Amino acid sequence: MLPFDSRDPVYKTPFGAVPAGEKIRFSLILHKDRVLGEPVLSVRHDGGEALILPMPLERGMDEGFGVYTGFFTPEHTGLYFYDFSFNTENGAENIRRGAYGKATGEISGGSWQQTVYNKDFKTPGWLSGGLIYQIFPDRFCRLDPALEKMPADRYYSGDWDAQPAYEQTGGKKVLGNDYYGGNIAGIISKLPYLNSLGVSCIYLNPIFEAHANHRYNTADYFSVDPLFGTEKELSLLCRQAHSFGMRVILDGVFSHTGSDSRYFNREGRYSEPGAYQSRESKYFHWFDFQHWPDKYRSWWGIDTLPEVNELSESYTEFITGENGVLRHWLRLGIDGWRLDVADELPDTFIEKIRRAVKAENPDALLLGEVWEDASNKYSYGCRRKFLMGGELDSVMNYPFAQAIIDFLTGGYSRDLMACVLDICENYPQNVVNILMNHIGTHDTSRILTVLAGEKAAGRGRDWMAHKSLGDDEYAKGVKFLKLASILQYTLPGVPSLYYGDEAGMHGYIDPFNRGTYPWGSENKELLSWYRMLGRLRAACPAFDGGEFLPVYSDAGHIAYIRRRDEDEILIGVNRWCDPEPVALPESFIGARVLFGPAPKEGILTVPAEGVSVLSVGGWADGFEPDEPREGTISRSIE
Repeated sequence: MLPFDSRDPVYKTPFGAVPAGEKIRFSLILHKDRVLGEPVLSVRHDGGEALILPMPLERGMDEGFGVYTGFFTPEHTGLYFYDFSFNTENGAENIRRGAYGKATGEISGGSWQQTVYNKDFKTPGWLSGGLIYQIFPDRFCRLDPALEKMPADRYYSGDWDAQPAYEQTGGKKVLGNDYYGGNIAGIISKLPYLNSLGVSCIYLNPIFEAHANHRYNTADYFSVDPLFGTEKELSLLCRQAHSFGMRVILDGVFSHTGSDSRYFNREGRYSEPGAYQSRESKYFHWFDFQHWPDKYRSWWGIDTLPEVNELSESYTEFITGENGVLRHWLRLGIDGWRLDVADELPDTFIEKIRRAVKAENPDALLLGEVWEDASNKYSYGCRRKFLMGGELDSVMNYPFAQAIIDFLTGGYSRDLMACVLDICENYPQNVVNILMNHIGTHDTSRILTVLAGEKAAGRGRDWMAHKSLGDDEYAKGVKFLKLASILQYTLPGVPSLYYGDEAGMHGYIDPFNRGTYPWGSENKELLSWYRMLGRLRAACPAFDGGEFLPVYSDAGHIAYIRRRDEDEILIGVNRWCDPEPVALPESFIGARVLFGPAPKEGILTVPAEGVSVLSVGGWADGFEPDEPREGTISRSIE
């Protein structure tokens, strides 16, 4: 019997993060013969002094155990840390957090974290239960590309299937300067296709005028890149997406601009003087020069990406003001923003971003790029406040992505389960409901390559350019991508599908993870699988904020339940080459089988390197096992 488990309601209620002012109950289960006096709860606000609270005996239990209970009501937002201690005949003993969140008597154990958020914190409900589709604009689909608007210093690849340029010297066709002509018109033409996948939110990598194909070197925040389209076309995309029940969010790159921008203008492309050209430029104070004009602060030392001073009054107004960048595009019809490198933006700047976004549209989404646990990240000399109610609605869920990959490439299921429970415990529930659960993005190698390819191990782009998956590797990748994707689609949060993963695209890091979508050459098996996953999410209410209940995690096997009211779904995944028996919870005896073999005598056998899925409740009556035509799945927008 454990002395304490923060994830078990026997020991603590409510579970996980709480709003400020809500009372929390803590209970210890200890053998009464060992306890001298009352145990105590030690709790401290982040960086503050410890508060010691008594835990008197609440009731006795069989075999000499007693339940000792104390209460604490946090009044302030932020993080609290707590542990326990009690006296014995042999001196004081501490109860602290051990591996996988369980209690340990070892002095070396850590404290438990208690997240406390603003009681008025609300997040957009429209994303919960949905599906995000991430598009790298130049590479998704082109329709009548505007070649007459192609600057002379860019390289246009007329061959849609050509490998992206990776060399950094040698003419116009170099890394970052080759364009394939993907555009807004192409995306609009594929909205029925996205609808057939069950997409409810389109996330676009940067679309603003810029002078590299990734467009993270913004040149003009108020202009759509001419190669991508026009402002009117973007507005049309939003309206057309809305008619399919989809929303559109843009990538906001506000920590740096491009050196080749109207604000910095190092290359002299723009007639108005930029900060590089004149100290009198109205943009001069946006940038930090150590020696003007040739030495300045830049993003990760890349001189083509000069960093901005986000706390410059004129820059803050430019982005967050009444007629600023954020509101301009929200008024045009977009439904939210993803903040690039959110953890490199000052908290006060993010707070102003939130106020501007929510003032314009309270239901707009504000999502941040944070690669670690966003509830307790410490950076730039302070504990960050991303999820306390005054900044982000949610974040990109890199911890889940890494845990899924680690599990499927040789790790243990208990580590995956621990990661999921850590995030569910540390984040507010309304944040968990809309976590961006990706397993690959424009910043990582393609998931097929990660799961089955040879590790790059520090090799250069030339090696990556000539290294592809062999037939056996590809077959393994497809098999394990199915396992990865069903985890991604059924764990708490919202799956985010990186364009082309559903078609079987593979490749190492930039630029090989940014190839063109293989229209007409998709992996039909994978595409059918992903469409089925979209229908599964659309049919099952448990994926819209439902509970997450662990069932089993051992070595290479994991099983869990998602439940909302009377509707339940059990997912079992086995990455090993032998079948694995799992004892079913009583409520799943006689459940409907969606995938895998039928249970026998209360035992579900998850197939080797496979998945089993069972359902309880009437929700599965609406699940379509056969693939519908494009355009038949839709969600209404209120």
